[in-house]
Amino acid sequence: MLSNLQQQPADALLALIKLYAADTRADKIDLGVGVYRTDDGATPVFAAIKAAEAKLLEVQDSKAYLGPEGDMGFVHALMPYVFGAGDPTMGGRIEGMQAPGGTGAVRLAVGLAKKAGVPRVWMGVPSWPNHAQIFADLGLELKTFAHSTKAGVTDMDALRAAIAEADAGDAILLHGCCHNPTGIDYSHEQWDEIAALVAEAKLLPILDLAYQGLGQGMEEDAYGVRRVLAAVPEALIAYSCDKNFGMYRDRVGALYVMAESAEGLGAILSNGHALARAAWSMPPDHGGAAVRIILEDPALTKLWLDELDAMRARMRQVRARLAEAGMAGSVDLTPLGGQNGLFSILPLSAEQILKLRTDHGIYMAGSGRINAAGLTMGNIDKFIADVAAVSA
Repeated sequence: MLSNLQQQPADALLALIKLYAADTRADKIDLGVGVYRTDDGATPVFAAIKAAEAKLLEVQDSKAYLGPEGDMGFVHALMPYVFGAGDPTMGGRIEGMQAPGGTGAVRLAVGLAKKAGVPRVWMGVPSWPNHAQIFADLGLELKTFAHSTKAGVTDMDALRAAIAEADAGDAILLHGCCHNPTGIDYSHEQWDEIAALVAEAKLLPILDLAYQGLGQGMEEDAYGVRRVLAAVPEALIAYSCDKNFGMYRDRVGALYVMAESAEGLGAILSNGHALARAAWSMPPDHGGAAVRIILEDPALTKLWLDELDAMRARMRQVRARLAEAGMAGSVDLTPLGGQNGLFSILPLSAEQILKLRTDHGIYMAGSGRINAAGLTMGNIDKFIADVAAVSA
């Protein structure tokens, strides 16, 4: 039977990683891999995580199963940052469960939506490639609309048209902040309008909050999620700690459910637990436990937030330098200064992207997506000059 399976295309990003590793040029630049890097090009473990892991090693007295819901201390400790410190449960209507990374949380959210009878999902494109793969694997119809325009701003007309066309009971996936791959986020005023439109159309929001704290700040980056939740009766929220705690390989995430009433929350979560049990039984514990320890300790929380502030400041510095450069050949770098998070897309052709790689040692995705954190004050001028050279 297994011989019936057809060869699948290699993951383009993984292939890019191998090409970069084999490149012997000292001045090569990796803008493909989606992880944060320091100005020295490192992706270090947070000092707060190191301290939390040391404490975990000291106090953890068992490796027994936690159950499909995972570490609920971790799940609850995150909630004030996501939903606000006042009433993060919104009157008992919000509860969550741990998931293996933001990817696991998204898959669980989509699985719950399908089990609830949602027939299709609307999504702005371009988007994180795995979104569409998850929808296809679970058998939900995907309808797309343009997320942004060629001018580098959100395409609100396309979003309005998509919501107007959607049927009540459809789902809509929205990036909470630091849009992947464009870095182009909705303004507060646009989120206000989106919340009202989604509520009026009776759509189920699936909110993917994978980069909180890497855009404008923890509170600012939660604005869109909170605004939508204030307007709609129910929603699903996928959360990732992989980026804002640097826990990439430990797969730390959570799925939150907002029910129409506190009384209906238990039944929804029971379905989430059943889906998780069938998919991965229970999530990995170590990373979530480390995050919980940080959020339970005011000193470690401050250390973590200070480290997150430093990450955000470095990325803002890189974006400001790119914007200051203005035109690099035919490419206008100015809009990158107003974008958020790790990613942006450059309007480069496949030929230009290949030329950057072969002639200049600059590696980026074939879509033109770059990870701005791969640029440093030591290599950014080379990058600007090389983009100018291939796009002149």
